[in-house]
Amino acid sequence: MFKKTALKLMWLFAGITISMSAFSAANDSPLPETFADNKVVLQLSDYNPAKQQLVLNVAGNLLKYFGGKEVDMEIVTFGPGVRLLMEGNPHAQRIQTLMDAGVRFSVCGNTLTNMTKKLGYRPIVRGGVMEVKAGAGRILQLQRAGWQVLKP
Repeated sequence: MFKKTALKLMWLFAGITISMSAFSAANDSPLPETFADNKVVLQLSDYNPAKQQLVLNVAGNLLKYFGGKEVDMEIVTFGPGVRLLMEGNPHAQRIQTLMDAGVRFSVCGNTLTNMTKKLGYRPIVRGGVMEVKAGAGRILQLQRAGWQVLKP
């Protein structure tokens, strides 16, 4: 009986491991190729315009502090934070300036799908933004790759 139970547990664990690996691989977006010493991901999951401003300020300040070649940065939005990257956001010029300086922006596909269901149409996201399957998953992916996570 012990052998049967142990064997069942072993197969269960193997199945979970395979399922988790497949889940992880399905949620991964390409990692940026970077040679910067400092890799930072900024999280924005809040609609508050002051938080949007703060995240953009932190990104700009990090670029000034480290210089463009010493820091690689991605701003990941999910939940209410995706509104930062929608067309018509009042921070459009600052976002473009950061993009021109090499900052990447990601938007959560799960959030966009849920917004589409509620609104009846898909929100328009500004150009140059990478859609990822799950914003929180993207943050974890970058963190596993050695990126430092900041949530201003």
